[in-house]
Amino acid sequence: MSSIRLFILDSFARHGEMHGHQLRLQAEQEHVHHWTDVSVGSLYGAIKRLATEGLLEIARTERDGNFPERHVYAITDAGRETLARVRQYGLDEVVFRPDPFDLALTRPDIDHIDELGDTIEARRAALQSMLDEAVTELTRAAPYLSVAETHAMLHRQHRLRAELSWHDSLLESLPAIVADEKAGARHAEAASRVTPTRSS
Repeated sequence: MSSIRLFILDSFARHGEMHGHQLRLQAEQEHVHHWTDVSVGSLYGAIKRLATEGLLEIARTERDGNFPERHVYAITDAGRETLARVRQYGLDEVVFRPDPFDLALTRPDIDHIDELGDTIEARRAALQSMLDEAVTELTRAAPYLSVAETHAMLHRQHRLRAELSWHDSLLESLPAIVADEKAGARHAEAASRVTPTRSS
């Protein structure tokens, strides 16, 4: 599902005609970049793509003082139909993608296995920083959020806390992981030294 498509089409359906700068201000006001994968900077290009697809149309052109002309867009009937499909798909789709870290964890560089703890600690610190930021952002935005928007932002916090808990468990198991990987490396090295005998 394209989050930016859902955000833009829904914004035009809710708020009516807008130009790109108005949509950007709305996105910044809603802090969408903190709790979705929508990039505020990509809105202008996405509006043009949706217009090319016939989901938005230019309603009129405005000029404010000496600023360049701005196209004011509106959602089309096709845009409303697409919005309904994209919205339902977003509600129905369960997204739980594999983390590349898991594969890298099971394929360590044995020469640097003793550095794995530092790597995990650094990841945990980054996640904790993200959680702290999410908590601060929700506290700041709470007075302006709907109940649904509050829960959407809380979802990020719950996911980050789960990640932190898993990293804590991983750190507890680190001595066993390192020992296991070193034993496996020794076994593989020993096996590679065995010269198969040739039958006569």
